[in-house]
Amino acid sequence: MRRFILSLDQGTTSSRAVLFDTAGSIIASSQYEFTQHYPAPGWVEHDPDDIWTSQYRAMVDVLIDADVKAGEVIAIGIANQRETTVVWDGKTGRAVHPAIVWQCRRTAPLCEELIREGLLPHVAETTGLRIDAYFSATKLRYILDNIENGQARAEIGELMFGTVDSFLIYKLCGEHLTDYSNASRTMLFDIRRLDYDDLLLKRLSIPRAILPKPLPSSAIYGTVGGNIEGLEALYGVPISGAAGDQQAALFGQACFYAGQAKCTYGTGSFLMMNTGGDAIRSENELLTTIAWGIDGRVDYALEGSIFNAGSSIKWLRDELKLISSSHEIDELAESVPDTKGCYFVSAFTGLGAPHWDMYARGALLGLTRDVGRPHLCRAVLEGIAYQVCELARTMERDCRFPLSALKVDGGASVSNLMMQFQADLLNLPVNRPRCVESTALGAALLAGLGVGFYKDLNELARLWQSERIFMPAMSELERQSRLKGWEKAVERAKLWQID
Repeated sequence: MRRFILSLDQGTTSSRAVLFDTAGSIIASSQYEFTQHYPAPGWVEHDPDDIWTSQYRAMVDVLIDADVKAGEVIAIGIANQRETTVVWDGKTGRAVHPAIVWQCRRTAPLCEELIREGLLPHVAETTGLRIDAYFSATKLRYILDNIENGQARAEIGELMFGTVDSFLIYKLCGEHLTDYSNASRTMLFDIRRLDYDDLLLKRLSIPRAILPKPLPSSAIYGTVGGNIEGLEALYGVPISGAAGDQQAALFGQACFYAGQAKCTYGTGSFLMMNTGGDAIRSENELLTTIAWGIDGRVDYALEGSIFNAGSSIKWLRDELKLISSSHEIDELAESVPDTKGCYFVSAFTGLGAPHWDMYARGALLGLTRDVGRPHLCRAVLEGIAYQVCELARTMERDCRFPLSALKVDGGASVSNLMMQFQADLLNLPVNRPRCVESTALGAALLAGLGVGFYKDLNELARLWQSERIFMPAMSELERQSRLKGWEKAVERAKLWQID
C-alpha cells in the first residue's frame, strides 16, 4: 500500500495542501489565495471562513489528484501563519469576529500602555518576546472588547481563541489545542514553564477558559472526524504534527542542532537560528521563541522578523500593476545592472527586529528621473535582502559567533537574483534546498515523527538535499557602500509618524 503524509500549509495570503511520500518528495499540491482585508490604515484582517474554505479546497484537490484511498495517508501535519488571532463559538464553530492578522497594527496604543506600565522586562523574560501589536495577546483583547458580551462569553467557556493551527484542528477534529511553538507567539506563554503566564492573563483580563491547551509539536492532536464531505479518505487519520510556519521551515531545513539557521522568504521574511535547549535572551531586540517540542525536550530559537517581503512583490502586482505575475519581477530586475541608487523599505505595517517601530511606513528613496519599472522591481528584491542581512548581523552579535552559511526557502527564494544579492551582502554561501517548500515539509516530518514512522532526527536529516549554493561575489568596498545607503533609507522610513 502507498503511504503518504499530508501537510497543511496555511499562510497569510494563501492556503496550501501538499501530499508527501515518506521519502519527503512532493506527490501532489494545491494552493488557493484568499482575500486580504484592509479596513483602515495599518489594519489587516482575514475572513476565517475564507481560511477554512481555501484550506479545505486544497485538501480535496490533492486527494483527488493523487487518487488517495482510505488508509494511504498515515498522518497530517499543520503549519500556519503565526500570531493571527481567531475567536470562534465553541458550539457552532463559527468565528465571531474577523481574524486579526499578525501584520495588523491596530492594537499599538494598548501595547504602548503596557510599555508605560513597565511590563517590557517581564514580557521579555517570560515570553521571549517584545510588547508589540505583532503578537496575539492584544489582538485577543481587542476582539473581546469589540463583540457583544465578549468578556462574559469568554469567562464561561463559550468562546475559543486560537492561532490558525488551533482553528484548523478544531475544524477537523473538534479539539481545542495548539503546539508549544504557536503558544510561544501569543505574548501570554511562559516559554520555560510551558504554561500561560498568570500575570499577563490578569493584566489583559484573558480567562484561561478561552485558551487552547498547548502540546508538543510532534504529538497526537486528534483524528479527522467522519462528517466532512470530500475528506472521506482522511477519516480517522491523526493530526500528529503542528508548528508555526517559521518553526516548521526550520525543521524542514534540517536545522536540528544549535547554531544552524535558515531564512524563509514568504509574505514576511524570517531569519531563525536553532539555539538548542538554551533560551538565549537577545541583547539586540531579537525574539527568543520555542522552536519545537519533541519527545519531552524543548528546543529554542532566536528569530528576527521582517513584516513585508513577498507581500511587497504582491503590492507591485496587485496595487501598482507593474508586473502581471510574481515571476515577472525577476525578469525585469535582471534587465538592469542596479537600482540607479534607489532603495525600497517595505515598512507597510511597521518595522520588526531590530527596530520594532510600529509607526514606520514604507519608503522609496533616492529616485531620479531615469529610474524606471525594472529599477523599482530590483529595489524591491534588494530591499528584502538588505533587511535579512541586518537581521543576520544582529543575530551574530547575540550569539557571539558568525554564521557560516544560510539555508533559504519560501516562495520568493526561487529568485536567483535576490539569492545572489543575499549572498553578496552577507558575504556567506546561501544554500537553497531541492524542496523549497520547507514549511510544508517540516510539518509533514513532525507528523511522521508523531506517529512513529520516522525513528529520529538523524533519519530525517538524510532526507534533506541541496539544489544550489550561491557564493558571494561582491567586493567589500561595494558591500559597505550599499549597506550605508540602506541604513540611511531605513532612518528616513522611521521618521514617518501617524497623527
